[in-house]
Amino acid sequence: MAEIFYWDAVRRAHDEELAHDPLVFAMGEDIGLPGGTYKATQGLFDKYGEERVVDAPISENSYTGIGIGASMIGCRPIVEIMSVNFALLATDQIINAAAKIRYMSGGQLECPVVIRSPGGVAHQLGAQHSGRLEKVFAGTSGLRVVTPAFPGDAYGMLKTAVRCDDPVIILEHEAIYNLKGEVADEEHFAPLEGARVVREGSDVTLIGYLMSTHWNLAAADKLAEHGISAEVIDLRSLKPIDGETIRQSLAQTHKAMVVTEDEAPVGMSAEIMAVINEECFFELDAPPKRVTAEDTPVPYNPKLEHAALPDADRVAEATRKLLGRA
Repeated sequence: MAEIFYWDAVRRAHDEELAHDPLVFAMGEDIGLPGGTYKATQGLFDKYGEERVVDAPISENSYTGIGIGASMIGCRPIVEIMSVNFALLATDQIINAAAKIRYMSGGQLECPVVIRSPGGVAHQLGAQHSGRLEKVFAGTSGLRVVTPAFPGDAYGMLKTAVRCDDPVIILEHEAIYNLKGEVADEEHFAPLEGARVVREGSDVTLIGYLMSTHWNLAAADKLAEHGISAEVIDLRSLKPIDGETIRQSLAQTHKAMVVTEDEAPVGMSAEIMAVINEECFFELDAPPKRVTAEDTPVPYNPKLEHAALPDADRVAEATRKLLGRA
């Protein structure tokens, strides 16, 4: 095992898949000579050349469409969209082409494209660079949506996604590229389905993904100081959501706190709570609660930005209230 940065885990997965299959190529803005905005393709342009690591112009709809079209004729593209906000410019290609072509062609065409994009709220990037658009993709039939929160999953899920015959959306987070974590030295693959318990507990289940998983882990430490044992589930996949892992946890804790970085209205927290109510209702001793961002564009001002978002303290406080221990 080696402890490496999240961005390096993504870079390593690119490198191995490019070496494994000549039909794999990467495409995106600044992924060539610059090595990617977050270093995720660093050094690969020199190693594989401009035909395998393609620096695309600022035209998300166009180069995403090129990648999707190439996948339909046998290639395995990894398309990077520099910020998930910019993926809105490519939603016609992603939603009307990639997600639907297998169904509309009666299975004659497949679309094994991977679309990676960092999102979430980093530090003072403003409303137009702080998108949390997972609900857009998770609400689209025909797409897989995964959210690796740790370097090991970032590596393994990207490798699995490249070899998957479905279109896969990999949502990363701008604030965790410099997170370090253990990744096995040998090649391995991570499933594109299935949540994981990343901390065991007995009093309450904290459920999240990407940044909210890290808030939940920090909140669990704070709750432990008050004698509260919190179990933390990292969803890892938002389409599909693993209701069985949630149910097994709630069979022990009987209380659920859902934490997301996106807004509450029609957000991922609403879908997760629907899964809890439909599949886990009889395991509950209290209604599930949620902690989400405020329903406002993300402010640039750092104090307002902080006020608009959840954090570990707010998760811990809300959980104590849920348990009647505020």
